[in-house]
Amino acid sequence: MKAKTIGIALIAIGIIMMVYTGFNYITTEKVVDIGKLKIDKEKNHFVQWSPIIGVVLLIGGIVVIVSDKKIRI
Repeated sequence: MKAKTIGIALIAIGIIMMVYTGFNYITTEKVVDIGKLKIDKEKNHFVQWSPIIGVVLLIGGIVVIVSDKKIRI
């Protein structure tokens, strides 16, 4: 892969991680399963990260693009 492509990908991921600081997903657990009686419990799981990680990726992508231009000249 070219360095420019990697840099652009890092910048895009960094911006997304700054805007969306996390997400959640739901799992279902069986609580009771007796014959026809079934009780399930939905449980929320939160995945969160600091927006600082997005800033670091954004800066890293810019550094990769700038350093690629310096090497080609």
